[in-house]
Amino acid sequence: MIKGIIFDLDGTLIDSMKIWYDIDRRFLIENGIADPPREISERLKKMTVFQSSEVLRSEFGLKCSREYVINRIEELVRIEYEENIPLKQGVLELLDLLDKRGIPYGIATATYKALAEAALKRLGIFDRSLFLLTDKEYPNGKKFPDIFLGGAELLGTLPSETLVVEDSLHCVETAKKAGFRTAAVYDESAAPDRAELERTADHYIMRLDEIKELIV
Repeated sequence: MIKGIIFDLDGTLIDSMKIWYDIDRRFLIENGIADPPREISERLKKMTVFQSSEVLRSEFGLKCSREYVINRIEELVRIEYEENIPLKQGVLELLDLLDKRGIPYGIATATYKALAEAALKRLGIFDRSLFLLTDKEYPNGKKFPDIFLGGAELLGTLPSETLVVEDSLHCVETAKKAGFRTAAVYDESAAPDRAELERTADHYIMRLDEIKELIV
């Protein structure tokens, strides 16, 4: 039985992954790198913001500080989170059901906390979530299960009773190895990993409201 849910944010609750697959190249171009590799964001997606900022500085010989890299990338995407990024299909329907049934849920994300809060507040779901966990609380990110284990503790559930909902393969793998029940939700950015996601996750869904069937 599912007694609690931990949601990813980008690509799971909100339709934001297209921004993240462009932002690193935009940053590098404005800092004098004429033709950054198109796969750079794919390489960085498993890293925390601190780790990725160090890679950008060292690999491309940037003279700016780590803090500048982090703050500037946050500034570049801030307006999108504050004004434009929409919820993915089925989110509100699912949250309504969870609230009705008294099933607690929270959010664990590698996104900058200020951006996550801005988007969630604008979309009207920030106060509905029991928690928002980010790299600030768990600097090792989702390569390690700490952030999921911390979320389960806040939910008051065991990993086996907790559904982790993610769009990224490495996150599903981490949660699965830690004993969580997992659901992979389709996102265009993770389409190349779809076959492996279907094999790895306990459930594979196209829309979040399909989770209702697991609960009902």
